[in-house]
Amino acid sequence: MKLLIEQGRVIDPASGRDEVADVAIAAGRLLGIGQLPADFAPSRRIDARGCWVLPGLVDLAARLREPGHEHARMLESEMAAAVAGGVTSLVCPPDTDPVLDEPGLVEMLKNRAERLHQARVFPQGALTRGLKGEVLTEMGQLTEAGCVAFGQAEVPLLNTQALQRALQYASSFGYAVWLRPQDPWLGGGVVASGPLATRMGLAGVPVAAETIALHTWFELLRALGPAGPRLHVCRLSSAAGVALLRQARAEGLQVSADVSINSLHLIDEDIGYYDSRARLNPPLRQPRDRAALRAGLTDGTIDALVSDHTPVEADAKTLPFAEAEPGATGLELLLPLALQWAEAADGPGLMRALAVLTEGPARVLGGALGTLQASCGRLVEGGLADLCVFDPAVRWRVTPEALRSQGKHTPFAGQELTGRVRCTLVGGHLAHHAP
Repeated sequence: MKLLIEQGRVIDPASGRDEVADVAIAAGRLLGIGQLPADFAPSRRIDARGCWVLPGLVDLAARLREPGHEHARMLESEMAAAVAGGVTSLVCPPDTDPVLDEPGLVEMLKNRAERLHQARVFPQGALTRGLKGEVLTEMGQLTEAGCVAFGQAEVPLLNTQALQRALQYASSFGYAVWLRPQDPWLGGGVVASGPLATRMGLAGVPVAAETIALHTWFELLRALGPAGPRLHVCRLSSAAGVALLRQARAEGLQVSADVSINSLHLIDEDIGYYDSRARLNPPLRQPRDRAALRAGLTDGTIDALVSDHTPVEADAKTLPFAEAEPGATGLELLLPLALQWAEAADGPGLMRALAVLTEGPARVLGGALGTLQASCGRLVEGGLADLCVFDPAVRWRVTPEALRSQGKHTPFAGQELTGRVRCTLVGGHLAHHAP
């Protein structure tokens, strides 16, 4: 199909492009931006006047609940939520049921996702079998099946020797290791430690749970030297953690990081009166931590902003706070919430806010993208046509009815947001079109 997107504001953080222009698409690729071939005859036109034409978002943390919830058709609903949010590429963690520790499971997930013709799915493989932290998985076979990295999701790795061996093995073969920093003995609480946790009588998670893990990882990387593997820190949550990351990067360690959209906007006080919608991992922390996370994203210490999309069934959320399942829906909220941050007093401006949703996470994935590396998270003439058309003037309220995801629980429920995706293209295919 030949498609012409007319007179939208084309914004590409990777190249610095920001101009009103036509965009021509043919055979799944960007044929031209601005200067179009004279003989180009589109079979369909999209009027984008007043809208922004952006690279498709790249989300490094989005749970699709498959394998495990095929009976509920979770993959279909969560992929629809992804493209409705402008997400054209996403990484799903390995804590599915069963765990993504076998090549056959990875291949099945990728094949099912590809048949839906929506967002591109990049599975993260389990670092250890069953996420039990004992025996390493067959990373080579999992990579061949389609895994782009290896991690433990929300399961802390108890055995430091197993982690050391995993890092050595990953280093030898060029695999990336993705881990969320949480000490297994200190990270068992349900809210961030502090006055609020004490007042509410809830078990707290101290900042040390994050920093102890980071200290351990960075020491192991230092011991491996320049040949060490690429380590990605998932969902950083504290000011102290940002400081350690900044130091590690200054030393030249191969470390990248992301932060959840929840931690970027909310603090522990947003839990309110035991609101289980704010029961999250990592837990929401204090204002100084939020400020440090924002500063880290702005100055490039942190590479990517993620939705940390985790659809949770109603029965698992409508429980006392400490018993409720952690997690919140986020795919459809990621872009408008990021732009809300861009316009805040301490915001980085539009271009940087878009960069941490597009070319920043694509850079984290790097060579694991294969042939997609040249055009993922950016608008490149001749590259794949992964993009979204975003209307910055639309105002809408976050309600269950407004969300395509089966996960209807979010701490942003009831808020009015500005801006929504009108249409999303993946490889030139119109995967989403708002009525």
